[in-house]
Amino acid sequence: MAINGFGVTEFQLFLLRRMADYHPELVEDAVRRLGATRASMREANKRWQAMVRAPRFPRGGARYAAVLGPAEASLPRRIGDLACTARQWVLPLWPELRFEVLLGPAEIGAPVLNEWLVRAPGAPGPELRTVADLAPWGCVVGDVGEAFPGAVPREGSAPTRFRLDFAAPGADGRAGSWTADFTWGLLQEVRAMQGDIQ
Repeated sequence: MAINGFGVTEFQLFLLRRMADYHPELVEDAVRRLGATRASMREANKRWQAMVRAPRFPRGGARYAAVLGPAEASLPRRIGDLACTARQWVLPLWPELRFEVLLGPAEIGAPVLNEWLVRAPGAPGPELRTVADLAPWGCVVGDVGEAFPGAVPREGSAPTRFRLDFAAPGADGRAGSWTADFTWGLLQEVRAMQGDIQ
């Protein structure tokens, strides 16, 4: 499935372009595995941005189906009082994850509320006991939230970014406060916080 030659491979390149600021070496390896180049990654990003601004390009969840094909799963999800739907797609670069688009209630037009990578249903997550276990690209937001209860979500530095503040043992076993940065829901880096989590 593709629209104007933009399909699953190009969509993955678009996601990678947003991750290149943190770990260019991981992105380079992933681009090679897709049989692509940095130039094609930049082009995929440019094309996606142009498509989503085009008047005739599908809106909401339909735009993802247009390039990724039918969702592998469509799951009911409640967010407070809202009855939402989570649609998930397989991406070859991350077989243990799913690209998830969270849609709001149909009665208000099913707007896209969130879009990111999540752990695939039934796929075991990594063993996360200390900050030393948090490897770049090794886990998603949900993995960290489950491993370290009390994690506080924060707005990221860009629309595709997300942060969690959490308490966890450091590599030396001593308790500490940390901030984890994610792009498209995938862990990019962890750094120590100054002071306690509020």
